[in-house]
Amino acid sequence: MAQKKVSINDIAKSLGVSKTLVSLVLNNHADEHGIAKKTQKRVHDKVKEMNYKPNLMARGLRLGKSNTIGLIVSDIANPFYSKIARHLEDFVTQKGYTLIICSTDEKIDKEIKLTRMLRNRQVDGLVISSSQEENNEFQHMLKEHFPFVLIDRQVPNLEANFVGVDNFNGAYKATSQLIKQGYKKIAVFAVTPVHVSSIHDRVEGYFQALKDHKLPVDKSLYKKIPFESIKQSVETELTGLMKSDKKIDALFAVNNRIALACLEVMSEMKINMPKDLALICFDDIELFKFNNPPISAISQPIEEIAQHAAEILFDEILSESKDTKKKKVEKLKTNLVLRHSSMSL
Repeated sequence: MAQKKVSINDIAKSLGVSKTLVSLVLNNHADEHGIAKKTQKRVHDKVKEMNYKPNLMARGLRLGKSNTIGLIVSDIANPFYSKIARHLEDFVTQKGYTLIICSTDEKIDKEIKLTRMLRNRQVDGLVISSSQEENNEFQHMLKEHFPFVLIDRQVPNLEANFVGVDNFNGAYKATSQLIKQGYKKIAVFAVTPVHVSSIHDRVEGYFQALKDHKLPVDKSLYKKIPFESIKQSVETELTGLMKSDKKIDALFAVNNRIALACLEVMSEMKINMPKDLALICFDDIELFKFNNPPISAISQPIEEIAQHAAEILFDEILSESKDTKKKKVEKLKTNLVLRHSSMSL
């Protein structure tokens, strides 16, 4: 039989005091209401004795504050987002807050559902990497002065706080590096949904680099890889490109999930890198250093992204003014990490 949960009322009855007095002691308001230190100690001792656990959700509803932050990303298994989460958790913990992490699997309806669920649970703010094309949900949040910061991806026609990187420039650098090494038939593999700003800007950076270096722009070398079937789709597309008259000599993967699938498929196809096919990726992860050969990549300042997002969010949470403030948009610089996978032969 389940043991009955101890309430504030139970504590008060056992001490012969009012429920209000116990509540004041537990919420650190005893001194300002003149409650004796001896009485405060009796309350705390009884709380330990009866193993009282406060209902944090009810307390959050009552105070309008829960000391929790929500993080919503497409896939927490992605090393980029897991590192963001790790650093963000460190920052919010320093402020006395707890981080709740959710994955959307790139499904817009799931993202909206998670956003509303976290708000209903009284989180004090949200950090979101959004897949949404429409900005209606965010416009409602702005009107209600609910604190949130977008990371990695911007939402069209929305004036909101954002922290990410210059994706266009990073992709331009990656593609230009391949061209400078002598590669001429360069494919780009982009994970869906390709409308999200980070993916869109990386693809645009790739196309601009081809144009600026006077290489033909062949849209058939731009492959959209479904998020739900990355490995299978990479295998299909790469097999087709390597065996056709459009045989490519280099590949730009727009994120690490795509690159990892490419490595797996290339190994199965016994493709020698970079002799048969050069590879460069947007997103650097630890594994790339230890692969044989090591993988060239665009590195993002992950800790800075998390820190800046946390600082902007807490500035809004702790602000006493409800006046509309100018939103902060920060695009940090990327770094090109050159390794053997994209070197010239």
